[in-house]
Amino acid sequence: MSAINAFLLGAVAMGSLTAALFFLRFWRLTRDRFFLVFSIAFAIDAANRAALASIAFSSEHEPLFYLIRLLVYTLILVAIIDKNRANRRDR
Repeated sequence: MSAINAFLLGAVAMGSLTAALFFLRFWRLTRDRFFLVFSIAFAIDAANRAALASIAFSSEHEPLFYLIRLLVYTLILVAIIDKNRANRRDR
């Protein structure tokens, strides 16, 4: 992996971690499950990107990294669906 790829993966990991902390802050204020799930999803994504950048001979095309991303996107989708269903029940 080139140095520029590792740098960019680190920057994406930092952005994901920043988003995770941002959503965690809103969860602490509102106790809304939506923000907690988003925070967990972005924290997992940050760890995945950091692991990808730190493993010497890793390839982004390995199935494990795709499965972790699938988990992250599934968590986000579930949070959105859950939030929309909760809004319908409140009406």
